[in-house]
Amino acid sequence: MSSLKRSYISFFAVLLTLSCGALALSQVRVPRPSQKASVMQTIGVTDVTITYSRPGVKGRKIWGDPTPAQATAKGEATLDDQNVRPKDAAIVPWGHVWRSGANEATMFVITDDVLINGQKLPAGSYSLHTIPTKDEWTIVFNGTSNQWGSFNYDPAKDTLRVKVKPQWVSENQERLEYSFDPVTDNSAQVNIRWEKIRVPFTVEIPDVAAITLAKLRTAVAAAKPDDWRTPLQAANYALQSSNPADDAEGMAWLDQSIKIKETFQNLSAKANALYKAGKKEEALALADQAIQRGKADKVDTTNFEKRVADMKAGKI
Repeated sequence: MSSLKRSYISFFAVLLTLSCGALALSQVRVPRPSQKASVMQTIGVTDVTITYSRPGVKGRKIWGDPTPAQATAKGEATLDDQNVRPKDAAIVPWGHVWRSGANEATMFVITDDVLINGQKLPAGSYSLHTIPTKDEWTIVFNGTSNQWGSFNYDPAKDTLRVKVKPQWVSENQERLEYSFDPVTDNSAQVNIRWEKIRVPFTVEIPDVAAITLAKLRTAVAAAKPDDWRTPLQAANYALQSSNPADDAEGMAWLDQSIKIKETFQNLSAKANALYKAGKKEEALALADQAIQRGKADKVDTTNFEKRVADMKAGKI
């Protein structure tokens, strides 16, 4: 083997060793003083996820005015840097951008458009910053979702800002906590809780039914040719809706499911839908067909047979 060839082999061996070492180093995990956490709430069919790190009070002064030594900070620029923070300074000085946690900026991810305190926030991933004062906080949803702290925060990339009122409480919360409470069918209150402050804001889904139907249309359109269950599930939701305008779409999805494959589930569902629509004779004929199909497929039809008997007796 020539000396030149040996040199090339040695060179690539060194590169491989260094690359493996760097990869191993990048996979090392050590405990952080402010541990990472994530909380998720589904509202209707919309997922709201907040990922953050949880600093502790640890006997420190959390809120307060900037010290004279911090007076050179421009505008709302963050003062959340422990490496240069004066010894007597608050962890979160009033009037300056805060990452609303520790380490990476807090992440706020929504799968659909929502209303934040009544103002629209499009679906997407955001970094959540706050600008606290004693009597009013500004909640900031910034379009740069992955950033370390608020050091490179650019207000020009804000998607939404909302003003909220902080609530001072008597009970101390040692570690920063985000929670969803209370929760309704179409909204949830997010609570930022640390030390003796609670800061609430509301996430609302303006029309849960419309979003659900839009997702169902997408799911049905993407279903495989032999998938009878997806259109059936979509139909069941549409037909149980309080909006009569959804019935036609629900019936179309039922017909699609039946066309793919006749089953006890889709035949009985259509029989119920027809009966609800006042088409009694057609419903009962299809109900008998559903029962026959169920027995052939060894499905337990007992409860449906009782319902059909009540239909025939006019008890429903």
